[in-house]
Amino acid sequence: MTNQSPFDKQSSPGLSGVKNIIAVASGKGGVGKSTVSANLAVALAQAGHKVGLMDADIYGPSQPGMFGSDNVQPEVINNLLKPKRNHGVDFISMGLLVGDDTPVIWRAPMAMKMIQQFINSVMWGELDYLLIDLPPGTGDVQLTLAQQASLTGAVIVTTPQQVALGIAKKGLKMFEQVKVPIVGIIENMSGFTCSHCGELTEVFKGGGGKEMSESMNIPYLGSLPLDPEIMMAGDNGKPVLVNSKDTPAAKALLALTESFKKSIDDNLANILAVEPTSIDTDKNGKLVIVWPDKHEAIYSPYNLRINCPCASCVDEDTGKKILDDSSVPLDIKISSVNKVGRYGLAIGFSDGHSTGIYIYEKLRSLCECSSCVGEKKEDSFSI
Repeated sequence: MTNQSPFDKQSSPGLSGVKNIIAVASGKGGVGKSTVSANLAVALAQAGHKVGLMDADIYGPSQPGMFGSDNVQPEVINNLLKPKRNHGVDFISMGLLVGDDTPVIWRAPMAMKMIQQFINSVMWGELDYLLIDLPPGTGDVQLTLAQQASLTGAVIVTTPQQVALGIAKKGLKMFEQVKVPIVGIIENMSGFTCSHCGELTEVFKGGGGKEMSESMNIPYLGSLPLDPEIMMAGDNGKPVLVNSKDTPAAKALLALTESFKKSIDDNLANILAVEPTSIDTDKNGKLVIVWPDKHEAIYSPYNLRINCPCASCVDEDTGKKILDDSSVPLDIKISSVNKVGRYGLAIGFSDGHSTGIYIYEKLRSLCECSSCVGEKKEDSFSI
């Protein structure tokens, strides 16, 4: 083992100064996800927060139009992209790098490379919030960001129709499977508010987003009306709150932003309660993790390797261990340790095995310090 720790303390250096990273997602297109992202970002900036927005929709970028950006490409400083700044929000988008009418005709690996550039090679600096406007669906972009961007959580945007709700539910479950907390559900286009009398008319059947949140025990952040003001603001490159804070759409957005901030704070508190405060290796090559309660846990490479949770070591259907412990060298070493999102570690070993993702709850239970080993012996004896 070299003197350098295998733990990559800055697995996403471009995002290392960001306090909260939130994915804004939808199961399908056309539900107003990009509009919600842009308006939420401006609302947070106007509330005094440092805010960034990453347009991760490589094939259909919307944010340059939403923010009224010019056609000048972002500045490059020391091989890093400097994000554009409009309406108090720093943002980056594929739309800033190509012409307005230039299609991006790339295969998925090229698109993934660009997403990684947006993560690692943009000068995001110190931010309170970075919103990531995702493309529709549950594909490579969502998975890459879930594992590499250390998400605080994900917001699901839907419209009231059952088709949209059904697909949004799939997107929600995808984030749950990759251990990304759900910040909440936003129902967009939930009703038309008359600009003259203020009366709300449900153009579509309303309340679907709230019903879904209740059935899945997910916070309901609120709704935004089907309002021409929101549409025109997007077309003009000036989000709603840039023009006024007194319209029905602006008031709905401000209320939504407060719910969003509260849910983010709750999510972050839950994450910090289980996320390690430090991760390193000692002189003997053992992994040392300090947990939020100050407990210093110790892990030998051999014990970690024989408890690998990947599909080649544990049967996915039955949960039964299939790894033969005798096949693991007793002197095996840890070769790499990297954070995966904010829920676990990917650990590589000297035998070439590196596919296991150890979630924090699992790691905590594997601690080999004297007090934890003693507790396990007492539990075994009492049984």
